[in-house]
Amino acid sequence: MILHVDMDAFYASIEQRENPNLKGRPLIVGGSAEGRGVVAAASYEARSFGIHSAMATRRAIQLCPNLAIVRPRIDFYAKISHEIRTIFAEFTPLIEPLSLDEAFLDVTATAHLFGSPENIGRTIKQKILAELQLVASVGMGPNKFIAKVASDLRKPDAFVVVRSEETQDFLDPLPIERVWGVGKVTSAVFRKLSIRTIGELRRLDLETLRSIFGNSAEHYWSLSRGIDARKVTPDREAKSISSETTFAADIDDREALASCLVHLVESVSRRLRNHQLRSKGIEVKVKYSDFQFLSRSQTLSMATDVTAELLEAATKLFHTKVPNDGKSVRLLGFGVHHFEQGEMTQMSLFDAVTHQRDRKLDSVTDIIAEKFGSAAIRRGGKKR
Repeated sequence: MILHVDMDAFYASIEQRENPNLKGRPLIVGGSAEGRGVVAAASYEARSFGIHSAMATRRAIQLCPNLAIVRPRIDFYAKISHEIRTIFAEFTPLIEPLSLDEAFLDVTATAHLFGSPENIGRTIKQKILAELQLVASVGMGPNKFIAKVASDLRKPDAFVVVRSEETQDFLDPLPIERVWGVGKVTSAVFRKLSIRTIGELRRLDLETLRSIFGNSAEHYWSLSRGIDARKVTPDREAKSISSETTFAADIDDREALASCLVHLVESVSRRLRNHQLRSKGIEVKVKYSDFQFLSRSQTLSMATDVTAELLEAATKLFHTKVPNDGKSVRLLGFGVHHFEQGEMTQMSLFDAVTHQRDRKLDSVTDIIAEKFGSAAIRRGGKKR
């Protein structure tokens, strides 16, 4: 059985926990309304006004004039994320983080130690609430797809278990948009075919799907039947480490996208250092509002785990290889691959001095994130 644990309104819930005056209030974590600030996260109270992530802060205030605004503290949220993963590790070593606020867990092999998978899921949920005063939604199923759909189905504070024999009964009534990869464009195609639910999709044979969707046909055919063979892959065993974010509303603001890229690079570089790995390959990926996918990669001259070096390379790759054509973006991701361990290759004296300075900065911010969660040392994106 696979668990998908997804923290409810993670950033906003942390801020409400830290400041009791914010509890029960509509709150966003994001940039200032002056200029081009955007919403990074919204509390459920704010969502009731129609506010969502990636919305302009100025628009959010128009929807809710009494909105509380808190600046993001990514290092602090990373510290809390680490504490959550420490709880996960009490029950299984098979943990695949997707971002700071969600992860897959495979508890198949540890059920004999901690009781049924359902008991493990409930215990994890209860421990997060008792120890961190935060609410997690938990979905459980025979594979990643089912677990992910289950955790999202009844948020917030969800706990949904789908057993193997229940898979089709669970999926069939759900709207077609619950299938990974089905967004506005693909959904419109399905609806023209009078297909509105996963059950209706399942009635289409594979050849018909291929004639309409080409290479994506097998993906839709498999998921509609609850088939997903992907395993939970911990960072140490992964051939790549990545972090990505899907925006609630598509973004065409390059400045906002570049700012988001900073946080993605920080998350990935910290995971590299946690696992004592360095990377020689980087990748920036973009999915547009029309679901066209773009991926750009680069091989670095030297493997590194230093945030500043990865950020410089990622930013350059983004600005030079991702077209600035005004198209709206629904997903942005950053990943690393081609891992190395052991001693660093010899550098020139100047490069070595800069490298050591940046490595010391990473060490300090890692310690702060681990022990204190302070935002006193923050990384800002470079203006272009």
